[in-house]
Amino acid sequence: MVTVAVDCMGGDHGPRVTVPAALEFQSRAQDVAVVLVGAREAVEAELAARGRSPGPNLRVHHASEVVGMDEPPAQALRYKKASSMRLAIDLVKRGEAHACVSAGNTGALMAISRFVLKTLPGIDRPAIATVLPNMKGGFTYVLDLGANVDCTAEQLMQFGVMGAMLVAAVEHKERPSVGLLNIGVEDIKGNDTVKRAAELLRASGLNFFGNVEGDDIYKGTTDVVVCDGFVGNVLLKASEGVAHMIVGFLRQEFTRNPWRMLVAWLATPVRNALRARMDPGRYNGASLVGLQGIVVKSHGSADVPAFAHALENALEEVRNAVPKRIAERMAALPEAALP
Repeated sequence: MVTVAVDCMGGDHGPRVTVPAALEFQSRAQDVAVVLVGAREAVEAELAARGRSPGPNLRVHHASEVVGMDEPPAQALRYKKASSMRLAIDLVKRGEAHACVSAGNTGALMAISRFVLKTLPGIDRPAIATVLPNMKGGFTYVLDLGANVDCTAEQLMQFGVMGAMLVAAVEHKERPSVGLLNIGVEDIKGNDTVKRAAELLRASGLNFFGNVEGDDIYKGTTDVVVCDGFVGNVLLKASEGVAHMIVGFLRQEFTRNPWRMLVAWLATPVRNALRARMDPGRYNGASLVGLQGIVVKSHGSADVPAFAHALENALEEVRNAVPKRIAERMAALPEAALP
């Protein structure tokens, strides 16, 4: 049986969201055990409010501390060893859970996960990977989204391997295509690091497409897009801003006068469908890939359905042995792709 450890105290809402989300997730995956890690009183109160109590497949693991959303990662790593985040990751390390899901402080989650679980052989640094919707009706996996601001060419190549193995496992694609985010598709474009990364990716044996630009992410040109964490985080935040702006513009235009309000009412099914396609909750759950264990980061403001989606992502990674696939692919890299 797969066991998932949930950091119940992380995020903007804590147990008010994480506990009901875990129950919703478990109702759909009844062969999965859940460990709710957090302040016992608060967690059990949420369970009682929903007519549930701990049992063999729903266990409460008490944590006396909480990592604050604005707490420095080094401080959380050094001084919060009894935090819900640390204890949930410790469960993965000890083999008592197969994955950890947290909506807590991203920097702290990455620092603690890397310290406790360690990276896979051949991987210098873990990366944050998530999906963005594309015009083909599917998703584009993008990494890194903020864990590593400065990256070497070798690390970008490693991100390509991690992203490709994640897609191969979760999407069941034999040879996912990998693109390298650049300021142009031509080989002469980009800085020395990106140019060298392209050479390593070509030599890696991956299905390397070549350079891609920002709009290729939403066109669905490749299955995976690789970039450093600085670029990736700016890309993600800019994309979220554009999505909110489009929704805002539509609302303004549809409410300018009674005639447009009528048109808006007639277009309600279309607006609802568009809102559903752009709902960030559908894509919630970023993977911390490259670790010797599975850790999934939920958005801090996630609601119940969104956090449950992050739990489902973790389950998919467990069932498809993502870390094992990455380790095996790194071990099989051609000599030309090695530093």
